[in-house]
Amino acid sequence: MVTARLSLRQPAQVDAAAILGILSNPSVAQHNPSDLVTELEDVEELVGRWLGHWERHGFGNCCVFEEKTRRLVGNCGLRWMTIRGDRVLNLLYRFHPSTWGRGYATEAAAAVLHWAQESLPAELVVARIRPTNLASQRVATTIGLRRDPAFDDQGEDGMDWAFTNRS
Repeated sequence: MVTARLSLRQPAQVDAAAILGILSNPSVAQHNPSDLVTELEDVEELVGRWLGHWERHGFGNCCVFEEKTRRLVGNCGLRWMTIRGDRVLNLLYRFHPSTWGRGYATEAAAAVLHWAQESLPAELVVARIRPTNLASQRVATTIGLRRDPAFDDQGEDGMDWAFTNRS
């Protein structure tokens, strides 16, 4: 998947060190402290889980690269999960702080949401966001998701607000 400035592709184990450079940054995990990863082995295991989802479902979390520099700057994608008994597509995105404010998360998330609406039109897409994570909420609402308290759920680090594509 390619956007104006980014390319998104299935992760590979060779990406683990660059992913560690993002997920080990305390600013990236500020709203989800349990997601902080500091060991390469843990990232390799995480990439293995991402690849397992790809193998089972044909889609999943993507590595996001700047088209111009080919630098890995984040991850964005979808994964199946269950919220309150309903199977949904969880939209997730994480980017290195050096890219914040450039619209990369919005650009990547919009592309992934568009893919979901074209490929899996009957499925509910949910972005789970902490009430204090205003930047992530802006990404969700900018791409057309709406606050949907019916899917609010307790996350590992606290309450997650739901933003969905439900009309």
